[in-house]
Order: sequence, then structure tokens, then C-alpha cells
Amino acid sequence: MTLASSSRNAGVLLDAHLALIGTDIERWLELFAEDAIVEFPYAPSLGVPARLEGKEAIRRYFIETPKHFLGFVFTNLRRYLTTDPEVALAEVHGAATIAMTGRPYEQDYVMLVKARDGKIALYREYWDPIPGLKAFGGEANLQRMVSAS
Repeated sequence: MTLASSSRNAGVLLDAHLALIGTDIERWLELFAEDAIVEFPYAPSLGVPARLEGKEAIRRYFIETPKHFLGFVFTNLRRYLTTDPEVALAEVHGAATIAMTGRPYEQDYVMLVKARDGKIALYREYWDPIPGLKAFGGEANLQRMVSAS
């Protein structure tokens, strides 16, 4: 994370993403290009946006993440670097406590990072909607958390 932006490939950005997302959203946002896109292909099944376009939309969506996902940690990281240094794939397990309900959140993710000029240009995250529904105590609570951001 102390490397110059121009020397950060997708693998380095993926590692920085995992290190910062649960604790420091402003530093995490520095990883993204101004025109970055974040996609959650399974999110529409929960009434949550599937696509965020631009750094400001990403900020609004994620700014409260550390307050909602307490103690968010990632384990069992399996990183798959491709032959293209600007593309990285990972499987990872995430765990936190949901502040709203006090319930545990356990999720397995598949993540794709595409970099451009040392910044994340595209971040795509695949996850199972059911663990989120259970941890948040239902779709209404989950949507309330998203709309509060």
C-alpha cells in the first residue's frame, strides 16, 4: 500500500482491498480510479444495486461498511493471478458481526480485480445472498443498511 500507484498490479490491489475494506474506507477508496466500476451480480435478488459507477457512488455505498460489519476479517485466501498482471482473481472467506443484529456473518466470495494505471478500474464480487439475509435479519434490514449509506 506504500507502493507508487503506477507500480501496483491487480494482485497488489487485491491484497490492499482485503486489508482495508473492513477498517479504513477512505484509504480503501484511494485504490480506485475515478471512473471505477463495482459490480455485485447477485445483489438484485436482494433489492441491492448490482453496479456502482464512479468513485463517488462507490464511496456512498461503502462508507459505513466498518460500522455495519464489525471485526470484518478475511481468511482462507486463494489468489489466482492470471497471465495478465492487470487481472487478479480470488476466493476468500469473510467473517464479521452485523452491528444491527449482533448476528455472525459468514460469507464465501469470488472476487475479480481489473487494474488500469495502478488503480482498480473494475471490481466484481460474487457472493451467496442467503448468509447476508440471515445475518441482517431479513431483506428489509439489509435494504435499510444499504439505503443509509
